[in-house]
Amino acid sequence: MTEGNQATRSVLVVEDEPVINQAVTDRLRAEGYTVHQAVDGPSAVAAFEQHAPDAVLLDVMLPGFDGLEVCRRIQAIRPVPVLMLTARDDETDLLVGLGVGADDYVTKPFSMREVIARLRALLRRVERAEELARTTGRMDLAGLVVDPASRRVSVDGGEVHLTPLEFDLLCALAAEPGTVRSREALMREVWGWGDASGTRTLDSHVKALRAKIGADRVRTVHGVGYALETRR
Repeated sequence: MTEGNQATRSVLVVEDEPVINQAVTDRLRAEGYTVHQAVDGPSAVAAFEQHAPDAVLLDVMLPGFDGLEVCRRIQAIRPVPVLMLTARDDETDLLVGLGVGADDYVTKPFSMREVIARLRALLRRVERAEELARTTGRMDLAGLVVDPASRRVSVDGGEVHLTPLEFDLLCALAAEPGTVRSREALMREVWGWGDASGTRTLDSHVKALRAKIGADRVRTVHGVGYALETRR
């Protein structure tokens, strides 16, 4: 998929407020995307299975079952970029969302320009991940093994499950082990953003990544960024 070929990209919009659902849908269609709609948890999972969208815009608060459960179920079917739409701006809620496979979030009320920009960034990230798998070999760093081709990670011989974005973040750090990567550089490389407006999302993903591969493996350089440790 390329930036100039958006008509081949499909997006599932899951939102129970009809006005918001239709406004987002209309804007996405105007941008050239194919859009499918759902208004509750069960219909969202059914629509995902039926249409196999390239990305999902997903409200957290839904009837039937909530967006976190939707995200958990669809990621079990097939990894897909998920942009959460939430009325809450609490770090605990954000970490739970990231833990079930969400990639990013916007807080209501949001601007459609921001939603479109973040959606495009998520789709570009998928393209970069596919390119990485074709060009980068297996990396073994002090017992941390990262295999881009199979998208598998193991720590001291035990397999670790990462969300798609956690894996891409780890690959970005592992590509230059021991080197401090600035937060802005990581945002550009992993999320495709040209500024640091989403660094809270980065910090939350680093926190989640540390919980899975070991807190001592990712070093924080305050005011600069992060580095993957090559020795323990």
